[in-house]
Amino acid sequence: MTKARFAKRFYVSLFATLLAGTASAADTVVFQLDWLPGGDKAPIYVCIDKGFCAEEGIEIKVEPGRGSTEAITRLAAGTSDVGSADIGALMAAQVTERVAVTGIMSIFNKGPHAFFALKDSGISKIEDVKGKKVATSPFTSSNVFLPLVLADKGLAESDITLTKADPGALGPMLMTGATDVIIAWMTNVSIFNGQAAQAGKELEIMPWYAAGLDLYSASLLASDKFITERPDVAKRFVKAFKKSLEYVKTNPDESAVSVNKIVPELPVDVVKGAIKDTMVLEFNEVTDKDGLGVFETARLAETWKRVAASQKLDPSALDPEKSVNRSFLAE
Repeated sequence: MTKARFAKRFYVSLFATLLAGTASAADTVVFQLDWLPGGDKAPIYVCIDKGFCAEEGIEIKVEPGRGSTEAITRLAAGTSDVGSADIGALMAAQVTERVAVTGIMSIFNKGPHAFFALKDSGISKIEDVKGKKVATSPFTSSNVFLPLVLADKGLAESDITLTKADPGALGPMLMTGATDVIIAWMTNVSIFNGQAAQAGKELEIMPWYAAGLDLYSASLLASDKFITERPDVAKRFVKAFKKSLEYVKTNPDESAVSVNKIVPELPVDVVKGAIKDTMVLEFNEVTDKDGLGVFETARLAETWKRVAASQKLDPSALDPEKSVNRSFLAE
């Protein structure tokens, strides 16, 4: 081989390598959690472990979070590209802070909020909490919607005795009779059922969505910078994430193992329980009617109506249609 031909091949090879490196860097996506890793976050770990993200040419870096507000702040700052957080929190932040973040896919098409009581307490419906002691976590978003849920049943906060406690104390408080009712999420049903079983008791669970609180909750939110500068990557990511979500539904055991592989401190059985609990918020009659991941116009408008009422915001301050971009969700 002549020096000229060798040099030509060398520079062609070098150019291809540089191009590949550039493409790889461009397709790195920083995924922002709205809380710590757990079974309810299984789709992103399945996307990594089962190669669904890799199939779309995407490498994922997962960042933990401490609530939807923090997740949205990081997305708005551009330090994360896409993540999971409450669409209601996004709507409020768009009004109060004008954040440059957009919803691109629904994950929970129902709110996770619920009342938990013991079966032998005589409390079986939301109206029954009148005159009862109710315990909640100080920072849960459920507290924002509590007055609305009570009002829907003709009650006010003054009709209950509300106390705030550490999230880890809620289950023991319920089992020991320190409180009549706790406010918690449907994503933790397995945990509370386990605590009840150890105490020889059974739970009565009253999800707020069954009482008329119809709204979207956890969603895929993306930095406007990300979807503007890398729309193709965003679309491929949504495709991979949706595939992962469907895989988790049909393969909960394998999905729990995938989470454990990446986050070994999470026991497989705990993850599996959370996956089971979460499914009711992702796959239900709303999904059957509208499709997986879809932001349906009327439900989106109702979500904003409830968020505005709960946070005393002007309903006319936001067009909820401008909070989402449906173009990244493949048909």
